[in-house]
Amino acid sequence: MAVQIVTKLIPLIVAGALAFSAATAATSPARTMSIVVLGDSLTAGYGLPADQAFPVQLQKALAAKGFAVNVINAGVSGDTSSGGLARLDWSISEGTDAVIVELGANDALRGISPAVTEKALDAILGRLTGRGIPVLLCGMLAPPNMGADYTSAFNAIYPTLAERHKVDLYAFFLDGVAAERSLNQADGLHPTAEGVAKIVERILPKVEDLIRRAQK
Repeated sequence: MAVQIVTKLIPLIVAGALAFSAATAATSPARTMSIVVLGDSLTAGYGLPADQAFPVQLQKALAAKGFAVNVINAGVSGDTSSGGLARLDWSISEGTDAVIVELGANDALRGISPAVTEKALDAILGRLTGRGIPVLLCGMLAPPNMGADYTSAFNAIYPTLAERHKVDLYAFFLDGVAAERSLNQADGLHPTAEGVAKIVERILPKVEDLIRRAQK
């Protein structure tokens, strides 16, 4: 008799456990994702209060849309693509869910060979995708005064690498901000807080896509 009672109770116990598990999952907060922004002064927040830098404004914009994301500032002012490669391993720690790569502006300003820039960015993307980390590559454009040959070679780097590594591309990080005096600091190179807000507004859909890929 006791065995029969226990046997009849087992399905009820299992069903109750499954229901409890489902309810717990439904009420548990989503895990906070970690996105690292590997960049230069444009993302580091040069000339701005810390709370107005690109990673901070991006995190706030994502939170407003319901995304639980910690955006980590790995921007270093003055850094080149080769510099980003040199510090890649300690900048992108284990547990990173996704990476936004914004490098190359200083390469162009210094007239570094596009071949050198491409080699460094190629290595960065290869190592990140090799670790299974989704990447959003932010493109940069060379100043026109560098000459037609240089600008043509440099500007082609980003779409070429995005296709090669099958990563998402945001064509120009400073889209809508470059050359707009009201959105740039006195040096004409670095965005104001309002300029950063404009960048965040424009890049946000691409970052949302990045998050969805990281969640798969």
